[in-house]
Amino acid sequence: MTRDRPTGGWLRHLRAGGGRPIYLALVEALETAVREGELQPGDQLPPQRAVADQLGIDFTTVTRAYGAARARGLVEGAVGRGTFVRRRAVDDEAGLVDLSMNLPPPPQGVSLAALLKETTAAILDRTEVATLMAYHAGPGTPGQRAAGAAWLAPVLGEVGAERIVVCPGAQSALTAILTTITRSSVQSGSKPGACVIVEPLTYPGIIALAERLGLRLVACPVDDQGFLPEALARLCAEEQPAAVYLVPTTRNPVATTMGSARRRAVAAIVDTSEAWLIEDDPYSRLFDSPLPALASLAPERTFHIATLSKTLTPGLRTAFLAAPAGPMAARIADALHATTLMGSPLTTAVAVRWIRDGTADRILAGVRLEARARRAIAAEILPAARGDAEGLHVWLDLPTGLDAGGLRTLAAARGLALVTADAFAATSDHPAGLRISLGGPAKASLLREALRNVAALLEPAAIV
Repeated sequence: MTRDRPTGGWLRHLRAGGGRPIYLALVEALETAVREGELQPGDQLPPQRAVADQLGIDFTTVTRAYGAARARGLVEGAVGRGTFVRRRAVDDEAGLVDLSMNLPPPPQGVSLAALLKETTAAILDRTEVATLMAYHAGPGTPGQRAAGAAWLAPVLGEVGAERIVVCPGAQSALTAILTTITRSSVQSGSKPGACVIVEPLTYPGIIALAERLGLRLVACPVDDQGFLPEALARLCAEEQPAAVYLVPTTRNPVATTMGSARRRAVAAIVDTSEAWLIEDDPYSRLFDSPLPALASLAPERTFHIATLSKTLTPGLRTAFLAAPAGPMAARIADALHATTLMGSPLTTAVAVRWIRDGTADRILAGVRLEARARRAIAAEILPAARGDAEGLHVWLDLPTGLDAGGLRTLAAARGLALVTADAFAATSDHPAGLRISLGGPAKASLLREALRNVAALLEPAAIV
């Protein structure tokens, strides 16, 4: 396949019928070929007349399909040359506007590309490449751990660097914690820690990890602030869980934040139990005045995880874990070595340098500005959606019984990638809803149009 010779091989993906217009089936066939890599950016499509003749359909149908594909950003036209697969921007790599993945939006007034080039060059000028490219085991260098403690301070307060573990992302931190504490339960001869208490709707990563490790998830009743204290105390007594897991700030996926009084109540319950508290906190640094972390209220029983993926950029693959005082940081480092070996020394060096020289705060300020502007757009277009003014996502309740798969299919037909409540469900009995992520689209104008499409999709007449 070349860019200079038109190809029609993608037409084999055409699936007509099912009540769908043929032009839409053509667009979906094209989208499939792009997503699977059969069609690459710059590849030329056959002329519309040739497609109509090959399929035995009306020329105007193909014209409409090419127009719809152009509107979705799948193709672009060059006058006198033909139609070509579009060279993709980051936000539409799969031909869809992605409202399903929580990402920080592009920071206002800051060029990540320029900063990354400048910082990488500075690191390479000042560091032996052989050292940078070698294996780096353990919880992190003293300087890296000190930078992590400084990054956590606005939420966690002053914490000793010896409690900090540098991790290649939050998921690796979760893996290390759960493998460590469940192994400790078995070795101590106490009741096997086969249970983790979560909210009915929770982070999909903890669901996947629990399944992989053979852990049982128990859903605790909640209100709009999170765990109900009475229910949590009862479950801690009855289930004797290995851990209690929560995302207290901008709760994922339901987008509300646990207040100070509830945090104190939850911390007190776990502190008097035999369970560990895992506080997954990717969003607090987006707030000008974040609430104190639960780890500051129950420091002896709490693991606090803060990834940079939601506040700066996912590409750094860096998270900081504050472990309880004592030997836990070393045990977590051992678990990380066994599961992920190490993070990327180069991207960790970038993250640490940005924290030290204030660049991280500049990026964070730009992300905050853009995140709040996008949240205001969501409030305007989807007034029923709830979420913090500083949040990267909103939550929209949906009618009970609505077919989540059908909704996602309808959304894809409109060029949208959506995620519904079933992706976050720790139990079959859970609320129906839609988490809408606001940071993924590269431009606010693209987000605005996408949210208008969501609003139109959710009109009663649109849902069958």
